Amino acid sequence: MVHASPVNNYNHQLTFILLLLIILYYVHQSKRGKYMTTKTNLPEKENMAPEFCLPDKDRNTVCLKDFRSKWVVLYFYPKDNTSGCTLEAIDFTRELDDFKSLNTIILGVSPDSPESHCRFYDKHNLKVTLLSDTEKEVLQQYGAWGTKKMYGKEYEGVIRTTCLVDPDGKIAKVWNNVKVNGHVNEVMDTVKSLQVE
Repeated sequence: MVHASPVNNYNHQLTFILLLLIILYYVHQSKRGKYMTTKTNLPEKENMAPEFCLPDKDRNTVCLKDFRSKWVVLYFYPKDNTSGCTLEAIDFTRELDDFKSLNTIILGVSPDSPESHCRFYDKHNLKVTLLSDTEKEVLQQYGAWGTKKMYGKEYEGVIRTTCLVDPDGKIAKVWNNVKVNGHVNEVMDTVKSLQVE
């Protein structure tokens, strides 16, 4: 009768543990899939922010140049009335007066229609300005549209991104692949720190 050597048993155990770790890694990555993104055309700090004009929820045209001499928080989000996007909009609304006291405007941009923005705005008592980029042109200009991965599948979509534009129209800060929790406070702190420089 041939007995397996302790060395062989040890090697088998190591192989099993290694395979298990690899499986656990890929399971973890698949769960994080919505955050795995490929960014293109991300604006660079101190470059001029790409100009644009978009309709708001009431179909009034809003242009970035309208806010020259003010700070502008331009945040791009995937879809109205989804959990993360709702939380982000509510967080910005809650801090809106403090942003205004810092001479700062908040603009939210998504591919949703003005009608969708109206429903979203009314349902959650929002106060921030919501803009519709149904053609995704501005999203692409700001690097907020690209390839995303979820559960191993790739697709094109909105990459949650925030750009801070200074009163001269230049990019002061960019946050990409934004995590909603704590983000608004981080933006607020950044505006305050840049204004005292």
